[in-house]
Amino acid sequence: MLSRGDRQGAAEHGHRITAAIACHVARAGGTIDQLTQLLLHPEHEGGRHTRSIALRSGQTRALDYIRRVWNSASKTISTTIALSSRHDAYEVLAALRDRIETTPWRGERGRTALRVLRAHLNFAETAGGPLHHASERQTAEEAGVSRTTLRVVYEAILKPGGWLRRLRVGHGREGSTWYLGDGNIPGHGDPALLSRFRSTQFPPDPALGEWTTPETAITADIDSTVLSRLMGHDAFAHHALGSAALLIISALHLRPDQTVAELVGTSSVSRATTYRTLKRLAERGLVQHTGETWSLAPRALEGFGIRLPDADDGHTPALGWDKVAEQHGTWGIAARRKALHTAERAAYQKALARFAEHRSKALVIVRDDRQVLVPMPRPDEIPPAWHAPYGRVLDPLTGRPTADWRVATDGRLILITPADQRSYDELAAAHAEALSEWESVA
Repeated sequence: MLSRGDRQGAAEHGHRITAAIACHVARAGGTIDQLTQLLLHPEHEGGRHTRSIALRSGQTRALDYIRRVWNSASKTISTTIALSSRHDAYEVLAALRDRIETTPWRGERGRTALRVLRAHLNFAETAGGPLHHASERQTAEEAGVSRTTLRVVYEAILKPGGWLRRLRVGHGREGSTWYLGDGNIPGHGDPALLSRFRSTQFPPDPALGEWTTPETAITADIDSTVLSRLMGHDAFAHHALGSAALLIISALHLRPDQTVAELVGTSSVSRATTYRTLKRLAERGLVQHTGETWSLAPRALEGFGIRLPDADDGHTPALGWDKVAEQHGTWGIAARRKALHTAERAAYQKALARFAEHRSKALVIVRDDRQVLVPMPRPDEIPPAWHAPYGRVLDPLTGRPTADWRVATDGRLILITPADQRSYDELAAAHAEALSEWESVA
């Protein structure tokens, strides 16, 4: 008798095979009728999962499943590009990089989304194509943001905007599987729709003809390579120079000697934020201006500012990005984030190991012509210090409640995994019922 985990794994494997076949038929120009005939053919090995659904739930349920798989495959094929060689893959990534650098990323949330997207582009370039693997912790460390912020921009900008698509959620030691898109979904391609890009809190007056166009231009012009090298440093954390400084430095590196009006367009940063950011950068000797034009100071990308001959305002130039982070009180944020992620990974692997030790196939005995489930051993009671409100469990390493563990009414642990389709209360009730039935039989 297969355990619940084995059945779940077999179903997922069968679905992946079915989806791959549907994508192949769609890319070859086939139809849903041809896919149905292929999957329901009794001698076709790839249709075993679909035929199993037909046997268990009926022909109508199987046809509905085929229709859903076909719709998903058709959508996937329409938004992906067939790559015949590594050279084609790098051409696609280069075109995507150009599109990212010329797309306006307005507002703080949009600029954060740019950092996350650039981190995924780094992973894709390493993998050699738009398809790549990355975990949330790995991406957060690369982009220099927290996991909470990372999830917000995933759901608010990058996924609905067509820039990223998660094909498979990571599990164990494997990261999630991602595919880079080109942000061409109608109505979602512009991050400005999801963030505030006006420089005032008052709404426009249509009668006066105010704000007929956005403050920033419809295209940008930055060097995302510079952005990707600097974004993970503590000096560009949210409470330090921030993402606006990243975009202005990237824009000035690509094209020096820009006016504030030009920077507003090339960096997609509002006029007020551009003035504030340039002032902060000038105080640390990272930018300099001649008349109305601004440019990066010598060795600015290495983090070393210089005092201009006529600078008598008392500001001390920065002596490196580390010094900038110390001045803003953000020094060590990346190291602490990495240490927290390391502890979370270790705790997660330890929990998986403990769960694997107790995992075994379901055992049943036959009594009076009926099967009785033999209850599995429950974990030992946990210390009271690990208890949290609402039945949650505190992780002893991080001190934070874990998402997968719950405390039953008898003070013992229950692990809820993604494979479990029952709630915590249903798991506790099922165990209590099995235990009661087993004791009555014994």
